[in-house]
Amino acid sequence: MFDDLTGRLGGIFDKLTKRGALKEADVEEAMREIRVALLEADVALPVVKYFIAEVTQRATGEELLRSVTPGQMVVKAVHDHLVEILDSDDGALNFAGTPPVAILMVGLQGSGKTTTSAKLGLRLRKKENKKVLMASLDVMRPAAQQQLTQLGEQTGVRTLEPVLGEQPIAIAKRAMTTAAREGMDVVILDTAGRLHIDDELMAEVAAVKDATNPTETLLVADALTGQDAVNLAGEFNDKIGVTGIVLTRVDGDARGGAALSMRAVTGRPIKLMGTGEKMDALETFDARRIAGSILGMGDVVGLVEKAAEVVDREDAEKMAAKMLKGKFTLEDMAEQFKQLRKMGDMEGLLGMLPGAAKIKDQIAAANIDDKMIARQEAVILSMTPKERRNPKLLNASRRKRIAAGSGTSVQDVNRVLKQYKQMSTMMKKAGKMGNRGLLGGGLPPGMMPPPGGPFMR
Repeated sequence: MFDDLTGRLGGIFDKLTKRGALKEADVEEAMREIRVALLEADVALPVVKYFIAEVTQRATGEELLRSVTPGQMVVKAVHDHLVEILDSDDGALNFAGTPPVAILMVGLQGSGKTTTSAKLGLRLRKKENKKVLMASLDVMRPAAQQQLTQLGEQTGVRTLEPVLGEQPIAIAKRAMTTAAREGMDVVILDTAGRLHIDDELMAEVAAVKDATNPTETLLVADALTGQDAVNLAGEFNDKIGVTGIVLTRVDGDARGGAALSMRAVTGRPIKLMGTGEKMDALETFDARRIAGSILGMGDVVGLVEKAAEVVDREDAEKMAAKMLKGKFTLEDMAEQFKQLRKMGDMEGLLGMLPGAAKIKDQIAAANIDDKMIARQEAVILSMTPKERRNPKLLNASRRKRIAAGSGTSVQDVNRVLKQYKQMSTMMKKAGKMGNRGLLGGGLPPGMMPPPGGPFMR
């Protein structure tokens, strides 16, 4: 989401850190450039003014300018203030109250409310172990209630049966009664949206809120809408009173300023963010990790968490033991590919690596994507077990057979074998260094960086 802003800030900070000693004029020039970068990233003007004033005050102190690494200290000042703007003590979802508690989802039409409701239902069911009932209050949009029902079937989350002609407040009350009778913990109420804010929309949402007394009123906002999202957040907060924000499509080409602005303008925390189309692509908003991503520091914590979700601990320990002995086969490599594909799309994973923004062009040129990983996995699966364990058997005729069997070319087969050799060499080096060599990169045992790109050359 923050690619453009990350690139601009990276260039500014590179100039600062290369200068060594800094004068106040250097910092002021950098602040002017940061101001322009923030404005171009759709950060609201009042937020930019406040941000620049605060960071300038911290970044021009005598102690900082005399420090050994003043450029790095300026970066730290920017990072720390980004965290302050984005962070919140009330970022966790509130379930306090007698079950069932209601979570009210509000926002404009097309913001992704219905999909986000289903994602949230799945998240609460799987990660919070909550019994969840979802109900669609959208009687205006054709097939809106059917859409939520289908998503409920897809995620295994119970949905309220639609009743023809029933109005939003009556649906909300029936949902609460049904949930209480069936021993549910949470009711997610997916309200109707409009193409723009109007009095009718606000009156309906306010009436539903009064009828259900939700512990959370979450504004679902599309990160791609830029400055409009800021105005939207302000109006919903003033007229309805939201408790938090859910940003959708943060994996898209948004400039990122909406996230900074909505938090600052409303004073409400960004609690969750949608990071992809899959139903499990809804993550807790972490200010420190987002600030690190904005400044090109990557999100290694997020990468490790993704890995931990798909890598079985026992299998990881077995893999780690093999690596420490310097053993690594093509079967192990195929297992790595399988785990990588489970973690999500490759573009998103690579973007979480520190410094990825600086080598964006190299990553693009390397064509590292899900199709490439699937193709490489197919090459290995077309080999016999004996060939996977002993690649030295792979002569020219065998390589032709494998290429034909996997629907690839001999060049693709050769490329996989070259990457295997590189990874095998790396495993042997890690084995000689012990646990420190294996885990020093921040990834859990058995989860190595993706091959074939600028990181494995």
